[in-house]
Amino acid sequence: MLLQLNINNIALIDKVSIELESGLNILTGETGAGKSIIIDSINAVLGDRVSRDIIRTGSEKALVEAVFKVDPEQIKEIMDEMGMEPEEDGTLILSREITQSGRNTCRINGKMVAASFIKLIGERIIDLHGQHDNQSLLKTDSHIELLDSFGGEAIRTIKQEYLSLLEQYKEVKVKLKELAGDPGERERKIDLLRFQIDEIRKAKLRPDEDEDLNKQRVMLANAEKISNSLSLAYSLITSGESGGKPAIDALNEALSHLSNVSQLDDTYNVLHKRLLDFIYQIDDLSDDLRSSFEDVENNPELLEEIVERLDLIYRLKRKYGASISEVNQYCESVEKQLAQIEANEESAALMESRKRELEEELHDAAFRLNTKRHEAASILEDRIGEQLEDLEMKKSRFHVDIRFDDELDASGERRFTQNGLDKIEFLISANVGEPLKPLARIASGGEMSRVMLAIKTILAQIDQIPSMIYDEIDNGISGLAAQKVGEKLSYISHGHQVICVTHLAQIACMAEHHYLIEKVMEENSTRTIVKKLRDRENIKEIARLIGGGEASSASLKYAEEMIDKAKKIRQA
Repeated sequence: MLLQLNINNIALIDKVSIELESGLNILTGETGAGKSIIIDSINAVLGDRVSRDIIRTGSEKALVEAVFKVDPEQIKEIMDEMGMEPEEDGTLILSREITQSGRNTCRINGKMVAASFIKLIGERIIDLHGQHDNQSLLKTDSHIELLDSFGGEAIRTIKQEYLSLLEQYKEVKVKLKELAGDPGERERKIDLLRFQIDEIRKAKLRPDEDEDLNKQRVMLANAEKISNSLSLAYSLITSGESGGKPAIDALNEALSHLSNVSQLDDTYNVLHKRLLDFIYQIDDLSDDLRSSFEDVENNPELLEEIVERLDLIYRLKRKYGASISEVNQYCESVEKQLAQIEANEESAALMESRKRELEEELHDAAFRLNTKRHEAASILEDRIGEQLEDLEMKKSRFHVDIRFDDELDASGERRFTQNGLDKIEFLISANVGEPLKPLARIASGGEMSRVMLAIKTILAQIDQIPSMIYDEIDNGISGLAAQKVGEKLSYISHGHQVICVTHLAQIACMAEHHYLIEKVMEENSTRTIVKKLRDRENIKEIARLIGGGEASSASLKYAEEMIDKAKKIRQA
């Protein structure tokens, strides 16, 4: 229950403190007095988005603080998530500070928290109904949520099971897409990989083979030149040129001359030995030249083979790597890719089987959801019918239209959504003889308000939300319908704290606690004040609502009669 609301520097309010009570709390006042500011302030402290424009002109910051009395168990789960302990006496203080800089500071029992946490707690302790909620009835997406809320644990349990299966189903579909991809593209990829592997493996490349082959190619390509050069060098050493003296003979003759004088001086002896060593080397060189000359291979066929082999290696290197080593590494990586794709095909087959299993399980869960929703809808139709009759819509008919859509789409799959396979829409016939039609097509503003009030009344009994706020629930109604709405709010307030903003005397007279919102004009400013009305003040405000202006003796008398009648209704 909301015990106290403190507002500082919000719009026209400089400082207001409202102490609220259990039962039915009514807020009234002239248009523009600031009733909406009270509701906006409550929305703000419950975590709704706010603009800094809400800050009172001339102020640097605004503050809203709400003090609640709650069942600690009701918020324990959220408090545990925040690492906080609920107060033993159930006191809960929510506050929010809004600054001109745009910074918002939210606190729960003095501890700073994110606005999202305050919003979560707010949903457990207050149900705030404004005119925009009527608009939500025009959105069919909200109808399934309302029905599921009414269905309670029976629907909630199956829905949790369904959502768990749906999450698995989505994961399997994602994995299948990753594994399978486009079938045609997959086959093209497999063909390409196999071609590349075959091309490289058939080549049977050896490490550094291209370097060895290049050396052989050079030798074979220059075989004639090499042969001629070696032959001439050998001839010059051993045979001489054109019948001349061979180089080796000339050196031996020189050695003989040095031998004649080698014994005469050590210098000549050293020269003799050096020349002798040189002649030995020339002999070895001539032998090597002869062997090399004889070994020179002139093989055009082998040269052609080597050139072709080098051309193959060049093409492979151009496509797959800068060296033979890189080409072989590429081949190994491609083989792994191919193995992975082939393994993926096996995995995809298993995933496809699992997908079909999940589809059947999902369909079964969705069908069970549909069955429970039909059961809940039948009861909800009766309950709302009773509520609408109480709200002076006696000849109206309310129907929950449920369609189970398990048709396959173009890809051969069912259209599983977060809510199963059901499409749900609320239909109403407001008058005798009229067919059931969607709310958006036939419901007036007053009818919409009463339908929403009927739904809220029923859901409040289920959810056991301690506080309910109705902002201008009287939109589009008057007369007896307004009186019935007031009686309904009074009835609801026996089990819940109800806070209601209204312009109608028929509703205001049902108040157990009546607050007047007034705008006060001062010398240089305007501000809004909130005043709790006592007996005569209450009668005067009801009279003002009846007459639309200053209270007359007749309106005052009628106001007293309305208040007396309201007391009897409350007691009854």
